[in-house]
Amino acid sequence: MKSLADFIKAFFANKGQHVFLSLLITKICAFAGSLFMIRILPEKEFGLLSIVTSFFVVFVSFSGLGSFQSLIRFGSLSNADEEKRELAEYLLKKGFLNQVILSVVFFLISFLYVSHYYYIFYIFFFFTIRLIGFYFFSHIQAERRIYLKNDEFAMINNVVNISGLVLMVVFSIFWGLYGYLIANAIAPFFSLFWYKKSKKPTKPLLRYNKKEIWSFALYASLTALLSDAFFSADILLLNFFKDESAVANYKVALLIPANITFLALSFMQSDYPVLAKNHLDKNFLINYIKNYYKIFIPISFIILIVGWFFNTMILKLFFGASYLDNSVEFSILLATFCASMLLRNLYGNMLSAVGLMKRNTFYSILSLILLAIFSYFLVPKFGVLGMAISLAVTLTIIGFLMMFSFLTYLRTLK
Repeated sequence: MKSLADFIKAFFANKGQHVFLSLLITKICAFAGSLFMIRILPEKEFGLLSIVTSFFVVFVSFSGLGSFQSLIRFGSLSNADEEKRELAEYLLKKGFLNQVILSVVFFLISFLYVSHYYYIFYIFFFFTIRLIGFYFFSHIQAERRIYLKNDEFAMINNVVNISGLVLMVVFSIFWGLYGYLIANAIAPFFSLFWYKKSKKPTKPLLRYNKKEIWSFALYASLTALLSDAFFSADILLLNFFKDESAVANYKVALLIPANITFLALSFMQSDYPVLAKNHLDKNFLINYIKNYYKIFIPISFIILIVGWFFNTMILKLFFGASYLDNSVEFSILLATFCASMLLRNLYGNMLSAVGLMKRNTFYSILSLILLAIFSYFLVPKFGVLGMAISLAVTLTIIGFLMMFSFLTYLRTLK
């Protein structure tokens, strides 16, 4: 994969175009759903829904205590289909028991808020059902990825997200907020149509022992938890220092910039099994990074220029004139996530692919600490702008640290 042409050919050979289109559809559905709810819900209700969603994204990343992350990693390293099937069946059963415990903990969080917002109890209930559905959704998708069936991965993703959006719009028209909650609770369970039960395994786990599997799963899930906690912490911190109105305004400024990273993630999603298999090949990894930059540096530059000069037009078009005061925050966040595609998204996934999850975990912890420190000094004084700056500085620092760690790993290879 020395040339850019080979890099692009490999992407299509892995059916990466299906992943790209699927993630694009996911982002469009999520964006359309958020836009629809912004339009029909009062500002306070939307802010409250954002608070519960912030907790949800933390728990959904910890799904099964990392069972599906471990399946992707070790399933990618396995060569025999029998071994892949056995590993998938084992992790599905053990991961589900973990998921039940996580779901109960998630639901109990509602009692911390119920005295302030009495109907948040019902929001947490429906999101608990959605959390269980996402466990099956994530596991079934991971199975398709270890077999390099990215077209099937994309199909499952498309059905769940498109059907979820359609149900959300229809149900919300009739039942408002509760219609939205019911639709979102149901949608992930559509993935079960693709579940195929494996035959009872006749051999033990062939290449990896259980301790090794769950050690990686623990660090992978903890990293995912902390990473998503980071993108929920900004909402929670802003709510702590300010109010629901500030949360809503920040969410509007963040929505488009945060979603541009799907461009980078589409490559990393489709290439992860290949990267894992070549984690000891120094030349392969170096060439991958070079070719990645040949694509994403120009893309990031174009996005940044367009967003910077047309920020007010974009905000007015998608969110309405009432949110035009967030144009500066929008531009800062857009620059932040363009830089993130070139640093944090790339090197965070590379560290995961080569098995250095402990370093990702450390940087995830550090990112939360830095965000809390910067927010403490900037948010009370500058509000939404202070949070945008805090997020920008934190992500940039962490991105450079991840890059340094991966380059250090490369120097250890022959």
